[in-house]
Amino acid sequence: MRFDLLSIFPDIFDSYFSHTLLARAQKKKLIKVVLHDLRKWAKDKHRTVDDRPYGGGVGMVMKVDVVTRALQALAKFKIQSSNVKSSTKSKFQKTKLRTRIILLTPQGKVFNQRHAKRLNRYYNRLILVSGRYEGYDERIRSLVDEEISIGDYVLTGGELPAMVVVDAVARLVPGVVGKEQSIKDESFSEGLLEYPHYTRPAEFNGKKAPKVLLSGNHAEIKKWRSEQALKKTKKNRPDLLKI
Repeated sequence: MRFDLLSIFPDIFDSYFSHTLLARAQKKKLIKVVLHDLRKWAKDKHRTVDDRPYGGGVGMVMKVDVVTRALQALAKFKIQSSNVKSSTKSKFQKTKLRTRIILLTPQGKVFNQRHAKRLNRYYNRLILVSGRYEGYDERIRSLVDEEISIGDYVLTGGELPAMVVVDAVARLVPGVVGKEQSIKDESFSEGLLEYPHYTRPAEFNGKKAPKVLLSGNHAEIKKWRSEQALKKTKKNRPDLLKI
């Protein structure tokens, strides 16, 4: 699976993708992460990617022409003519890569495990646009396939959300995580939080690991884990049980 990350600060991604599980996945050629400097597609000598908002106001706005040129180069999409309804999304030329363009913005739908599974299942290339400053020229939204937020708060840029999306989607690619069962057992994978874990020592400062986990009875262990997952979900995330 391929991830193309568009940002005016592409170096931000280097450390994370060079020292984690995703670094090994890239070496194994299970995934490919490609960084792009958005300023590459600016036309003026100062490589300007933002400008003052029409109508006044604080902050700067990401320019639609720069983002358009970048996406044209990466995804080879056709610009909609002026007589096409604005609600119509840009259509991409058919290629071997099933591409999805994602705009990282606090105005998008909140990202969760279901989104990660969908993106992993239906697409093998994600192009993620990370903004900065006050926001995007509204016309940029017509160039993307969906908008994603990682929570109801505001960050200084879209780089962190982009890394979150890449991490969550990439680890679902077969072979990226060593044991497939570990993915199935994780929080949110089955609609519940993950059950508690314990390891050696069996007793520490008077606190003991549950006897059932030391019993070797796999049926009882599985039952206990299911019960604990449900209990933890009811306590910490009861909203998940209403879905």
